[in-house]
Amino acid sequence: MFELPLVSWSGNDRSTAGHLLSEVVATAGLIFVIFALDRTGRAHFSAAVVATYIGAAYFFTSSTSFANPAITIGRMFSDTFAGIAPTSVLPYLGAQCLGAVVGCVAVRALAPSRPVPAAPAPQLVR
Repeated sequence: MFELPLVSWSGNDRSTAGHLLSEVVATAGLIFVIFALDRTGRAHFSAAVVATYIGAAYFFTSSTSFANPAITIGRMFSDTFAGIAPTSVLPYLGAQCLGAVVGCVAVRALAPSRPVPAAPAPQLVR
């Protein structure tokens, strides 16, 4: 479609401090959005909210919000604006792991969990 080779190693070095911080923020936000929706009983909105979040994070983070190890590895195989050099992949995966931890901590601290319905009292048979 774009007259580029099917596979080409990306040359975009993204292992700067700003890119890695951006990836921590993008991943933490994604984890927070997903689990906050679940904990508040709004998981049915996940598809639309996650797509909207990723779209916004793509434009408003310097890392273009990979926020997913599979995407990070896949973008290594295309030498385009959104690609990532193979030497930047491991630092990105580390930033994503840190972002996942930050997101989980934030969701536990900030998103209330749904109350678990009480089990009915056992009935005694006489």
